Amino acid sequence: MNEQRTSIEDPVIQTTMKAMVRDRYGTAADVLAMRDVPVPEPGEGEVLVRVHSSSINAMEWHLMVGKPYLVRPSFGLTPRSPILGADVSGTVVGTGPNVDRLAIGDQVFGAIDAGAYAEFAVGSQDHLVAKPQNVGFAEAGAVGIAGLTALQGLRDVLAVGGGDRLLINGASGGVGTYAIQVGKTLGAEVIAVCSTRNVDQAHELGADHVIDYQKTDISTIPTRFDAFLDIAGTQPVRDSARMLTSRGRYVMVGGAKGDWAGPLLRLLRATAVFAVSDKKMGNFVAASRSDDLVVLGEMLASGQVRSVIEDTFPLAELAIPLDRQGAFHARAKTSILVEGTF
Repeated sequence: MNEQRTSIEDPVIQTTMKAMVRDRYGTAADVLAMRDVPVPEPGEGEVLVRVHSSSINAMEWHLMVGKPYLVRPSFGLTPRSPILGADVSGTVVGTGPNVDRLAIGDQVFGAIDAGAYAEFAVGSQDHLVAKPQNVGFAEAGAVGIAGLTALQGLRDVLAVGGGDRLLINGASGGVGTYAIQVGKTLGAEVIAVCSTRNVDQAHELGADHVIDYQKTDISTIPTRFDAFLDIAGTQPVRDSARMLTSRGRYVMVGGAKGDWAGPLLRLLRATAVFAVSDKKMGNFVAASRSDDLVVLGEMLASGQVRSVIEDTFPLAELAIPLDRQGAFHARAKTSILVEGTF
């Protein structure tokens, strides 16, 4: 590569970079390729980050394959973002105009719009915050979308607080592992639902009770819950509503992948069921906000929350875990190492 200058104090860096790029929809093995592309330039309020680590979310799989088809127009008839990847941790090496919160040399983490599966990525300063010194790049790079979804879903949408009995359906994977820990930090009694192989992990993360759905149909248990974070979307909506107390709240943040409608049909059914109920139902998409990233950083630094990383892959092997994301339920996060892999 054409390296111009490399010091943090004089950080004009190389003009090209390695990135995993696609120009059509399909499985990662079929459409992803490592290419040399121009290093992006930060715009108004943006910074350029040398990427150390990223991770994989269900979102990237959906964007890769262009499913569900019903929402593909919002992705672009051809992909709008040739380089995927939202979760990021790394070092700021350049700044655009009117950047006042971050500086060159800062070690940061967060969730950018796209582009983290590359040596360098551009993101808004509002989507990145300082990485705690006692937290590694891989752990910070796994937080992003999953951590924000857990925090915003529990604290803001479900309004979970001390004494609440919280049911997490789908308590493994990225969102689930963070949700157990965030729920405990918010003071809830956490009941985690997962498969047999993840029962011990859920206990280790602090769940008060763990239900193995392979052995127990959760809709048959007599306990009623104040808050229900539905990541898996496996229970009939009416059963989910019946599992709530009279002041119960339900929010879905996932569901069946599906080719055409994905979780949208379940969302419509839930809206109809809860419209005639005194119980509350919500749905949301996580937003990357600096204040929430600061909260997550503090939780990581204090040890209240940790990233559970199941596997680690170099950027060049991104296709393997990205295709796997669509094939089965992940146990935790998959970290993608970028810095030092070339």
